[in-house]
Amino acid sequence: MTAPTTRSRRVIAIPLGMAMATALAFLPNVSASAAPAADTANVTDVAGKISAEATPLSYVVNVRAGHGPSSQIKKAIAKAGGTIVTSYDRIGVIVVHSSNPDFAKSVRKVHGVQSAGSTRTAPLPAQSTTDVGTPKVLTSEDVADVEAAAGQDPLEPLQWDLPAIKADKAHEKTLGSRKVTVAVIDTGVDDTHPDIAPNFDRKASANCVSGKADTTDGAWRPSAAESPHGTHVAGEIAAAKNGVGVTGVAPGVKVSGIKVSTTEGFFYTEAVVCGFMWAAEHGVDVTNNSYYTDPWYFNCKNDPDQKALVEALGRATKYAEKKGTVNVAAAGNENYDLAADEITDPTSPNDTTPSERVIDPSECLDIPTQLPGVVTVASTGAKGIKSSFSNHGLGVIDIAAPGGDSTRFQTPAPPATSGLILGPLPGGSWGYMAGTSMASPHVAGVAALIKSTHPHASAALVKALLYAEADDTPCTDPYDIDGDGKVDAVCEGPKNRNSFYGRGTADALDAVTK
Repeated sequence: MTAPTTRSRRVIAIPLGMAMATALAFLPNVSASAAPAADTANVTDVAGKISAEATPLSYVVNVRAGHGPSSQIKKAIAKAGGTIVTSYDRIGVIVVHSSNPDFAKSVRKVHGVQSAGSTRTAPLPAQSTTDVGTPKVLTSEDVADVEAAAGQDPLEPLQWDLPAIKADKAHEKTLGSRKVTVAVIDTGVDDTHPDIAPNFDRKASANCVSGKADTTDGAWRPSAAESPHGTHVAGEIAAAKNGVGVTGVAPGVKVSGIKVSTTEGFFYTEAVVCGFMWAAEHGVDVTNNSYYTDPWYFNCKNDPDQKALVEALGRATKYAEKKGTVNVAAAGNENYDLAADEITDPTSPNDTTPSERVIDPSECLDIPTQLPGVVTVASTGAKGIKSSFSNHGLGVIDIAAPGGDSTRFQTPAPPATSGLILGPLPGGSWGYMAGTSMASPHVAGVAALIKSTHPHASAALVKALLYAEADDTPCTDPYDIDGDGKVDAVCEGPKNRNSFYGRGTADALDAVTK
């Protein structure tokens, strides 16, 4: 079986309502040394000399944390043709727009600038390369036949993923604390959905697409033309147990939406930095990150632009963790071995013209999921083994959780009928999706239950408990998911620390009883 070569975190969506439909959608899932000292006078003065035809790009400029940009650096940015959009002084990250193609090269020479790089290869705004498949419409009878038991929400019998991590048993003990908030850093959240509205935290929500937080009412919502991804993720985490639709892993906690995806579906560094900083400053306990940061699937630290992106985002995730936030992220859906000697990446940069490149995974990172301190989540299917698409890697994967798989590969036990994951969609409907994008929110939900049980626990302790309480899951060997006689991926390591499942499968019951 060959790995998918899509540009993003793969999901399969099946809306539920008066009718259900199936659609395959490809969605973005994902310390620098100081530059040689120079005076601002050595920076070429290009302000006012850039032609109107020049391409405007967005940049991050990384300086010493804890202080705002010095007057010298501000002057250098202006001289190089840059306009400061915002500055995250506590981590030393400045967001800049410039039409000077040599902007980053120029400011890297300035004393006090540690790294700088373009966050994209396409002009502002980027054009879409999103590939959405043709829906397959189902009938309302598929929903009408579902019979919920006492205490279940109407569609909960279709959620095989809840008993897979013992969330159904955990709910008999507690639904989680209203004092805990999980932020969904994603494509936006429809807080008007009946499964999300009861638990929505408006104060911890914002739109960060520009790199600067917009708190206009509803700015965190996706438009009708945008992806339902973030709404689905939010429901997997905290859909209310309210007699409507589905049940989340932690249906008693709060959930917020931090929108970081452009209308075209790109997750750029300045937006993601803003997302983590907003979460850190607004009391968020857990963030879920089911994407990779565009336009590079892997950011290579030997490239000065990509190195700056790794540095900026790494500062933001570390800052959030120091503020008490547990950051959880999806491992990706290409069936890559992230601990291999080399990986062929055919999809980068995805906002202009991709070209095939061979990268060294020890130097080139999928961010934010491979940043230090971030919980990296692999996906399992209805049979409890690695999903056909899930990335893996010894020492890279921290934990596993249900993300679904094709029913052809892993068929759930009745009454569930689909091997995918059920959750809310914008506009008051529900649907199925699959991917490590769906596995990550299961772990975020379990982390929220741990924080509910241990309200004074630090981020480090919550992560330690998350790993300690995971169910040991031994390697699947041989792993021939499609049954064609060929091994589709190789698992390495013992049952409590291997390349497919990390420390094991997340356990929601232990989260509320231990």
